[in-house]
Amino acid sequence: MADLIREEQRENWGSRAGFILAAIGSAVGLGNLWGFPYKVYAHGGGAFLIPYIIAMVIVGIPMLILEFSLGHMTQRAAPDAYRAINRKTEPIGWWAILLGFVIITYYPVILAYCGSFLIECIKGVIYHSGELAWKGKGLAGVNDHFYHQYLQMWTEKELASGVKPWAFGKLVSPIVISLAVIWILMYLCIFRGVRAVSKVVMLTVPLPWIMLLILTIRGLTLPGAARGLNFYLDPKWSELAKPETWRWAFGQMFFSMSLAFGVMITYASFLHRKNDLNNNATITGLADLGTSFVAGIAVFATLGAMSFATQQQGHYIPVTTVAKGGPGLAFVAFPYALAQLPYSAWFGIVFFVALLTLGIDSAFSITETVLASLVDKTGWDRNKTLIGMTIVGFVLGLVYCTRGGLYWIGAIDDFINGWDGIILMGLLECVILGWAYRLKRLREHANERSDWTLGWWWDITIRFAAPIVLSALATWSLLDQALGPGGLIYDKSGTLQVPKLVSLIVAGIVPIIAIVLSLIRSPGANTHAQHVGQKHFGRLMGIFGTVFIVIAIIMLIRSFSLSIDTRQAVSAGNSPACYKILSLELPKAVAVAIAAGALALLATVIGGLAVTKAEKSNHRPSRFSRISAGAGVVGIGCAAGLLLGLTKILHKPPASAAKVKEVAGAVEHLDHLTAPALIVLTCMLSALIIGLAWCFYRAMKAASGEQPVQPAENLNDES
Repeated sequence: MADLIREEQRENWGSRAGFILAAIGSAVGLGNLWGFPYKVYAHGGGAFLIPYIIAMVIVGIPMLILEFSLGHMTQRAAPDAYRAINRKTEPIGWWAILLGFVIITYYPVILAYCGSFLIECIKGVIYHSGELAWKGKGLAGVNDHFYHQYLQMWTEKELASGVKPWAFGKLVSPIVISLAVIWILMYLCIFRGVRAVSKVVMLTVPLPWIMLLILTIRGLTLPGAARGLNFYLDPKWSELAKPETWRWAFGQMFFSMSLAFGVMITYASFLHRKNDLNNNATITGLADLGTSFVAGIAVFATLGAMSFATQQQGHYIPVTTVAKGGPGLAFVAFPYALAQLPYSAWFGIVFFVALLTLGIDSAFSITETVLASLVDKTGWDRNKTLIGMTIVGFVLGLVYCTRGGLYWIGAIDDFINGWDGIILMGLLECVILGWAYRLKRLREHANERSDWTLGWWWDITIRFAAPIVLSALATWSLLDQALGPGGLIYDKSGTLQVPKLVSLIVAGIVPIIAIVLSLIRSPGANTHAQHVGQKHFGRLMGIFGTVFIVIAIIMLIRSFSLSIDTRQAVSAGNSPACYKILSLELPKAVAVAIAAGALALLATVIGGLAVTKAEKSNHRPSRFSRISAGAGVVGIGCAAGLLLGLTKILHKPPASAAKVKEVAGAVEHLDHLTAPALIVLTCMLSALIIGLAWCFYRAMKAASGEQPVQPAENLNDES
């Protein structure tokens, strides 16, 4: 029967453990080690964990279940999975895949850095009596080693002569060689299919956990470790009152879970038809959080020991000087901290093996996703397609192997993690699957196969909570970027930032290419015929709601414009013009945003009621009712994002240096954990252990009983 999902011979993971480890490997990446710990430290310490856990509960795990359900039900990679529920939504799947492809042009370059530093550590063991080559050169020496000796970035003298920091310059040979090795390793990991990948992850996922455990034990047993842990965990409850803390928490969780790249949809498409979905998603989320949390303990315990060691040596460097996120933490701060300790090269090997294995799982999961999408769409030979992708990925990666490569990585990564990248994709995913498709069907599919079942709350989360949060994040991020020094593509001096311009161009091109790819005929995609002629419901209500949301969109644009005027007034200082704008434009911007949010709420209620009534009466909701409900939810979030952005304009948070100084006075020289930090540590570890134990208990309980084989779903009784 053409309308049914074909029970074709599709590869599968071979075991539940293989799938879970692969999903965890994709979710857990470099950001868990150099992003999460710094954000915890900079935005409230242990208090930051509260909004982060809330974010995981109301966005992370529910969206992960959504992606698992879609991929498993359709047995297709992301583009064809979207096409299977509605052929018009296929471009959304390709959009996600293309964002993933952009990532694998630069992510392997960062892994190449890890590989090069791993070689440096091995040389330290062989040639320097177990010590790192930069030992004794000071923090400035390690900084120079990474940025100028290894990356060969433009020097201050060259920049002063007129060279732009993003100028390509020559290729840096050590990075090129390491990049070639990384791509070969990625090819070897996946060229034999997902069943082989399930065996690879049996090594590459547990290995970084073992390495992190070694680093954690090593760090905790060093003098001064408590200093770093106090910075990491001591809660600053006042940060919870700042909307920005919640923004960073939701943003970090979303990026950390590998949501909306199409990876989890594709991985779930290779899952056996009878396998669990809900519990697997929960295990993946808890494992991701646990890895991030333990990585933070390892990092900050070591930084605390570094601070103590430098004090003993007479050149004291506080934790706050080096506790920064991003490549600087991985390739400058932490290597410097390790260099202060005995047998530094040995522990450097442990650290960079952990980084390399953390990252390579994420890299080849995205590569596998792009590969599966192309093969599903075109029917091309898998191995030849993978060889072609490997060559193309390596060649494009050479852009980042130049002297200005790190600037290009930063610009493109900002796009991927920004409002026009993965946040927008996650928002579209929730709206499309929540309102353009009968969400209850995905919930029923997941519940029929899972160790525990979802309730009505899951529908509310996907249709309302997640899109409101994501649209607020997207709007606030766009407003922040537009109001920053120089705006979207200029710096504060008015100089055009070419990498930012290119990233915006890429952001515009990606959806166009996605539409073109969706026009190619797919041999595996289903056709839709059964819904033709099905009675519509709620057309008139939907039209009214759509009119309201169109008006709301116009008002949101006006509020955004007024927000920019307000920001300019704040920058102008205490001038009469500034006072006039603040007294007139600011209240107007707030009022327009509130009115737009009210209209969006009205549109959501009208459209939502129409969709609900249609689904209950087994009718097809009208297109207008779906547009009204879906766009209305987004409008509510956009209005909230504008209001939060306006709040930030008037009440700037204290500079990071001031915040650090405030915290440093209390915990800088404490060589024992403060009581609040100890409570946070105990509660967090207990929650993780209990949560994972509960998940495994439910899995074992379900495995002990007989589970009937479920039939394939009929997807096509609704468009």
